[in-house]
Amino acid sequence: MVALLFILLILLFALSVPIATSLGLATAIVAWQGDVFSLQVIPQQVFNSINSFPLMAIPFFILAGYLMETGGISQKLIDFASTLVGHISGGLAMVAIVTSMFFAAISGSGAATTAAIGAIMIPAMVAKGYEVRYASANQAVSGALGVIIPPSIPLILYGIAAQVSVGDMFMAGVLPGVFVTGTLLISAYIVAKKKGYKGVEKSNVKEVFKAFRGAILSLLMPLIVLGGIYGGVFTPTEAAVIAVVYSFIIGFFVYRRIKVKDLVTIFRDSSVTTAIVMIVIGTAGLFSFFINRLGVPTMISEFFLSITSSVFIFLILANILLLITGMFIEAAAAILILVPILLPISTSLGIDPVHFGIIMVVNLAIGLITPPVGINLFVASQTAKIKISAISRAIIPFVIILFVDVLIISFLPIMSLWLPSILN
Repeated sequence: MVALLFILLILLFALSVPIATSLGLATAIVAWQGDVFSLQVIPQQVFNSINSFPLMAIPFFILAGYLMETGGISQKLIDFASTLVGHISGGLAMVAIVTSMFFAAISGSGAATTAAIGAIMIPAMVAKGYEVRYASANQAVSGALGVIIPPSIPLILYGIAAQVSVGDMFMAGVLPGVFVTGTLLISAYIVAKKKGYKGVEKSNVKEVFKAFRGAILSLLMPLIVLGGIYGGVFTPTEAAVIAVVYSFIIGFFVYRRIKVKDLVTIFRDSSVTTAIVMIVIGTAGLFSFFINRLGVPTMISEFFLSITSSVFIFLILANILLLITGMFIEAAAAILILVPILLPISTSLGIDPVHFGIIMVVNLAIGLITPPVGINLFVASQTAKIKISAISRAIIPFVIILFVDVLIISFLPIMSLWLPSILN
């Protein structure tokens, strides 16, 4: 049955059947054929997978991201980032990276970060002489920061699946996110020196302060969210509601970019995105339940441990597996499928669950920029109006950089665990 399940799943993927449908259909067919449990269990288990109070944070963070995107937050953050790094060689590429880091701490979504910042930064970079392929690839990889830096939807899902504190996962993602941002900035500088991409005019202190004052309300939101969680003021789910209210107030009353007519589009788009995510979570939860009934996690755990008891080799193998998985399966589904399989092995080898969660999420962030599923590539290519094949070639150096980053994060657990340990 295990062989039939995975063969059927691979076949459905090869036929371009949507991930959620593939997971649900493969599980239903094999469960029915093998008489593992009544088919009535399937809808019950799908519902149980999404019947979780912490999961309520996801639709609210998605809505907050759309409110921020429409509310003019992008331009404020770009103006501030430009005063900080715009004058350096490769300054506009750095502005895209830094702005994406700021926006990631607001939206929690890689695709939303790529779309909101890329719509402004890709044309601006091309106008300044940057190759359109490089500009698009730079924005796609910068958007991947949206799933590493908190608040992040994959971090929430991992916290629920692994039964660890979502607040701890949020704090654990801060330093790795900053580290990845730093490596991207270094790469932008090296490319700029090689290609001759110049920066813009350096801003004086007055201009920096003016831009900071314009962006301060946007920058405060992640501080309010994370500070409130760790201060015991509200839970991550309640923090998501606070983020929605805060985003609406800034966009509607302060910046005045959100109009009443925009609310229909915002609610519609966020509802569709939420529905897609929840369907994936539901069917992935069903799939995880089924493979647990078949004893797949135990079989894989015994197989891994029979090969090696070395933490080093396990982390190398796990990173390769996660990287390949991220290329074909959306992050939410990958987390819910792989956590029951890999987490018991990692904990038996003494790897902290929070640290392993960061390893998993950063690997799956790479999946956002790798074909065939890499959604950031599609968003960036549509924004730049170039073929996906062109941007796919330009993304290769970034994939190498991010994979080296994830290896460093894997073997330096203090990077993930220091902040949670201090705050706890």
